[in-house]
Amino acid sequence: SAIQRWDESAVTLLPEYLKKFYRELLRNFKVLQDQVTDNDKYRVTYTRKEFQKLSTYYLQEAEWSHQRHKPSFGDQITLTAMSSVIPLLCVSGTVGMGYVTKETFEWVASRTTAIVASAKIGRFMNDIAAMKRGKNKGDVASSVECYMNEHKVTMEVAIDKIDSLVEDEWRTLNQAHFEDHKLFPVVEQVVNLTASMASFYDERKDAYTFPTLLQDTIESLFVNPVP
Repeated sequence: SAIQRWDESAVTLLPEYLKKFYRELLRNFKVLQDQVTDNDKYRVTYTRKEFQKLSTYYLQEAEWSHQRHKPSFGDQITLTAMSSVIPLLCVSGTVGMGYVTKETFEWVASRTTAIVASAKIGRFMNDIAAMKRGKNKGDVASSVECYMNEHKVTMEVAIDKIDSLVEDEWRTLNQAHFEDHKLFPVVEQVVNLTASMASFYDERKDAYTFPTLLQDTIESLFVNPVP
């Protein structure tokens, strides 16, 4: 409720342990807004709205988990693709791109098929990796589990199917890459963001949850000298 109101006075709605978080959240967005030109402040407004949407997705996931609700595969991916944070990253990552027009920025913020495809790829890859390592307590049922439950198939069959869906979403994303020439800078950014997911989830690992799995890669890029 406080995040939807987005006002300092809403801090009274919160328990003590959340008040500092809420004030810092508002302060960080204020700092971001102060760093862009007057003509670009609309970009921060879009980012804030995307963050507010994300909070509603998190709340819905929490309610599903609390109620031990097992959604259909379709309902699960509709919600959790959006809670993957990728739509927010696509918008917030474009705030500082000075050469992007308002029309182009609004394309990123409008939940086009390319943005949804990117979000689904991230969610599917995350869920497959999570099945391999085991779920965390309190996690909502994953897309893999929902597919298994709905179609009465094994985990292996469900993962094979979801792997094929990842390929389908890549086709959608690649089509946008070639067709939306006027929007090329931001489309390319979405494609690059999606491609980077292989670094986190390749070989079924989950380096998003366990970032130490990326330690060798980071060290080879930024610490160790080139042979």
